[in-house]
Amino acid sequence: MAEQREDARVPTVIADGLHIVYRVNGARKGKGSATAALSRIVRRGEERGVREVHAVRGVSFTAYKGEAIGLIGSNGSGKSTLLRAIAGLLPAERGRVYTNGQPSLLGVNAALMNDLTGERNVILGGLAMGMSREQIRERYQEIVDFSGINEKGDFISLPMRTYSSGMAARLRFSIAAAKDHDVLMIDEALATGDKKFQRRSEARIRELRQQAGTVFLVSHNNKSIRDTCDRVLWLEHGELRMDGPTEEVLKEYEKFTAK
Repeated sequence: MAEQREDARVPTVIADGLHIVYRVNGARKGKGSATAALSRIVRRGEERGVREVHAVRGVSFTAYKGEAIGLIGSNGSGKSTLLRAIAGLLPAERGRVYTNGQPSLLGVNAALMNDLTGERNVILGGLAMGMSREQIRERYQEIVDFSGINEKGDFISLPMRTYSSGMAARLRFSIAAAKDHDVLMIDEALATGDKKFQRRSEARIRELRQQAGTVFLVSHNNKSIRDTCDRVLWLEHGELRMDGPTEEVLKEYEKFTAK
């Protein structure tokens, strides 16, 4: 029995002492942007200033198949940076990220183009995530219906530049949710759309978990975290402040934000 329980907890993501540092070139301080720019022109021969932003500081955790993990924290706490590092889009300054399977960051893998129609973008996004054309054809109508963008007209045949930001976000989520993912990372997706779409999104995340995937959800909506996730990572100033069951972590976080 102990062996079966161990087999059931298959790691999908391991962060081991992870540090992420952004470096911004030409970030010398000045008494205003014009003054700073003039100073850089005058000092052509000098080394340009580099500002370092230590966005993630020594974060360690292990995620397992079947988990839905919420990421919470104040603005600028490093949540989105952590997801981008897990997706392989940002290099580690120190430490390591190990993944079992292909991580998919919503809105990145579905690399949609504003000048193409919604229909063409469904195909493009599906191909970008590794779906075959046959799989896309089979799931096309499901993607459109799930997004709800045709509820008030034939928007799927219009260029995406005509969509509101909410419509575009719903289509991206719908494309990403059509594929079974090893690791799916969603950044504020449930904040877009009406309550009906949020309920559909939450139900789909539960399905992905049942299919042995791992879901990470970044959200400022604590209700979405409660309804969707069974575990929460709380980041502040790039550090992992708490990792545990959803209700336990949210209770402490809400005390912190109420101060």
